[in-house]
Amino acid sequence: MIRLILNILWFVLGGWLSGLLWLLGGALLAITIVGLPYTGAAWRIAGFAFWPFGKEIVSREIVSGRGDLGTGPLGFVLNVIWFILGGWYIALSHLMIAAAEAVTIVGIPFAIKDFQLAIIALAPIGREVVEVRR
Repeated sequence: MIRLILNILWFVLGGWLSGLLWLLGGALLAITIVGLPYTGAAWRIAGFAFWPFGKEIVSREIVSGRGDLGTGPLGFVLNVIWFILGGWYIALSHLMIAAAEAVTIVGIPFAIKDFQLAIIALAPIGREVVEVRR
């Protein structure tokens, strides 16, 4: 019940905008052939940005139990390119929002989720969003 309330508050107070921007970014990446490998990652992040409570971000290697292209050397190179071309300033924007949210006690859970969005914005390839089982 708490997750539902936090997700609704998150969505109403700005999660919808964050999620839509990640969806738009993924769509723009899909239009360019070069950005196509990043489209799926952006859309996974969008799902997390819409409803982050009750979810966590983990390496895809943990989920599948084996490595793949995204968790190996190619994934590393794609993450470096992502970081240089845009990931650092997307992460910076999430960190600035998290800092503003952390000023109040009520905003701390939201700041934690924005901090998680900042981390995945730095290197999204090879990451997966999974439900937390508690």
